[in-house]
Amino acid sequence: MVATGLATEKKKARRLHADIVLFDEFGFSFQEALGRSWAPKGRPSVIRRSTRSRRELSTAVGLTLSGKIDKRHFAGTITAQGVIPTLQHLQRHLPGRFILIWDGARTHKARKVTASLAAHPALSVEWLPPYAPDLNPEEYCHGNVKAHLQNVLLVDQHHIRRLLDAGFARVRRRPDLILGFFHHAGLRVRQLS
Repeated sequence: MVATGLATEKKKARRLHADIVLFDEFGFSFQEALGRSWAPKGRPSVIRRSTRSRRELSTAVGLTLSGKIDKRHFAGTITAQGVIPTLQHLQRHLPGRFILIWDGARTHKARKVTASLAAHPALSVEWLPPYAPDLNPEEYCHGNVKAHLQNVLLVDQHHIRRLLDAGFARVRRRPDLILGFFHHAGLRVRQLS
């Protein structure tokens, strides 16, 4: 979905009186990559991390062209069973029609998910090209949140959830940052509608 693709979707959304939602999921664990620290040169800082499970928490996020961010957290890895309540959550928070733009993840193409989508005619789906996460502004949104959590000593799943919620709240207060996510994805969005 390049800039011309979004223009097509924006025209379709206007014609249908629908919102456009860019959707993606990401995982967070106790084994996230460490970032740079302020340790003196030659004396690296020691950050002790728990060696718990690889994927402690998954978050599904929908980013609209108006800059609205809706999210849901899940324990462990998100499955098709988790995608359906997330879509229902989006439908509650975005009344009316909306166009869902997402990647071709296996959970998005599962039978249960496609059956759920078919049962909701107010929701239409557009697919991103394969292996093109750089075309989804939501990737930059959750990447920004995760980048601010590098080197944080995580206690438990509730602590991760609180930190992620605070990170998304920070991003919501920065429309210029959200607009930058769209621009970085190569989309020509002049202002958040």
